[in-house]
Amino acid sequence: MIKTVNLQKIFRTEEVETWALADVNIEIAEGEFVAVMGPSGCGKSTLLNILGLLDNPTSGQYFLNGKEVSKLKENERTSLRKGVIGFVFQSFNLIDELNVYENIELPLLYMRIPASERRERVKEAMDRMAIAHREKHFPQQLSGGQQQRVAIARAVVAHPKLILADEPTGNLDSKNGAEVMSLLTELNRDGTTIVMVTHSQHDAGYARRTINLFDGKVVPEVVL
Repeated sequence: MIKTVNLQKIFRTEEVETWALADVNIEIAEGEFVAVMGPSGCGKSTLLNILGLLDNPTSGQYFLNGKEVSKLKENERTSLRKGVIGFVFQSFNLIDELNVYENIELPLLYMRIPASERRERVKEAMDRMAIAHREKHFPQQLSGGQQQRVAIARAVVAHPKLILADEPTGNLDSKNGAEVMSLLTELNRDGTTIVMVTHSQHDAGYARRTINLFDGKVVPEVVL
């Protein structure tokens, strides 16, 4: 599903050139659950942003479902991102002015899904994440664990083939963190490909394998 060839990302200012990624070559098959690990500043989130079509590499190639996507036009990237990828972030990224139902429904509105189908999909996602009883609540009325469940529901409501998760338990206590990881594992068991950035060896233990980064470079993988 995912393949990168000599992927590089360089951030430049007038005085400084910073290599965030240097010749990154990875392959992730459909249906895998992969943890990307490494110390702060090693390039984990930069890699995830490129895989999620939120950023462009400076050079190299990125293939998604066999298609080279790093040179696509912005409207093509947006369309592909909406149709294939779901995102889960450490900070939840919920909209405070929208209730649980409306936050989850948002991707379907962007996709112009008919109202009856939207309702069915949102209900399915809420039931799966066990948050249907919070349908009318707003983010500030939820616990951290509940907010992350809403975020995961929003990520899966469009039925993406790939979920990218950036430190999904970073703002949660151990109990809620374990519940979130179990939910991601269940989604993977049902066939969703998951790529998760984490600094936690414990969370990485839920994945099938790890990709380790150090100073923007891939170090030998460890099969868990």
